[in-house]
Order: sequence, then C-alpha cells, then structure tokens
Amino acid sequence: MSESWDYTLQIPNDLRAVTVCRRTLRLILTMHGLIRLVDVAELLATELVSNAVRHTKGPAALRVRWAPPGTLRIGAWDSDPQPPEPSSPALRAEEMEEGRGLALVRACSDGWGWYPLAGGGDRGKYVWCELGRPER
Repeated sequence: MSESWDYTLQIPNDLRAVTVCRRTLRLILTMHGLIRLVDVAELLATELVSNAVRHTKGPAALRVRWAPPGTLRIGAWDSDPQPPEPSSPALRAEEMEEGRGLALVRACSDGWGWYPLAGGGDRGKYVWCELGRPER
C-alpha cells in the first residue's frame, strides 16, 4: 500500500463509543487491505479510546493514519491535558485496578507516546501508538 490516508472519528463521552470505534477501525483496515493488523489494532484502539472516555468528562476522538512504507498510527484525543499514567511494571496484575491499558499498549505496539494540545481551541492530549513502524 503506497498511499497515505487518515481517518478521524469524533466520539461522545460514552463507553458505547469504544465498540463503535473498534468496529469502525476493523472496517477501515479491512477496506484498505490491512486485515493482518486488525486484531492488534483493535486491542490498541480499545485501550486508548476507553482511557479517553473513562478518565475524562468531555468528548474524545479516534484517529487512524497510514503512512508508507508501512506504519499504522492509532491515536486518541481527549479533553484532559494531564499526562497518561502507565502502571508500574513491578505491580502484579491482581494489584492493579487501573493502568493496565497503557502497559498493554506499550507491550503490543512498536512505539507509543503522547503530547498535550493547547492551541486553536483544542485542549487536552493526544495519546498514540504505532504498528509496523519500519526499523530506523
């Protein structure tokens, strides 16, 4: 796939949006011939979107971007400018009530990060991860 593309899905602060995002992502990737990435991409998007909906009071958005030669970037915007807090790797799964999502994103993606947004009326943060990133 040699062309880049980008989709953004605006979502309300509603846990049902997680399912809508997951199904929409599956459709996008299938239509672009990227079925091999669907399962992991759905897992990552689910974690990012559920964090955005659960930990903020405002709207959110899912962004999916493909960039040649083979990088899929999945990101979630939310209205809270506070940095995401991944759980400590030292904690056992039974001890963690929250924070497993970002640990999963870190473990299953080829890279992840976040940055604050504060310009042009946008406030909050953007948390992203990548799949299939070419070796640098």
